[in-house]
Amino acid sequence: MSVVVLIGLLVLPFITLQRGGVDFKSVGAYGAVISTITYWVYARDKRRAEEGEWRVPEASLHLLELLGGWPGAFLAQRRLRHKCSKRSYQIVFWLIVLGYQFAAYDSLQNWQYSRAAFDWLEPTVNHQK
Repeated sequence: MSVVVLIGLLVLPFITLQRGGVDFKSVGAYGAVISTITYWVYARDKRRAEEGEWRVPEASLHLLELLGGWPGAFLAQRRLRHKCSKRSYQIVFWLIVLGYQFAAYDSLQNWQYSRAAFDWLEPTVNHQK
């Protein structure tokens, strides 16, 4: 079931890349490598936790997710049962996933939501100068 959910989460970014004319070989290779690395780091952290050894910092795991390894993290959380029950961790993880979903959707909308946010923030930034 987790693979089905992951495929669902990848549909919007896939459509965005397809419409953007991006080279799928390069992007796909990067995504596969960073997700594999992320999965491996999760597995290593899980093993270290079980053995009472020094752990991988959560910030490092989140950085890997942010760099595009969130699909590998998603699978690792479900298959290894690691970091899936820690609420504070899951909040940050899902914010990263939602950030990717928002960026994909907004790019399909010609970045109208991001532009609106910047337009809204601009008077505030200029006022503080």
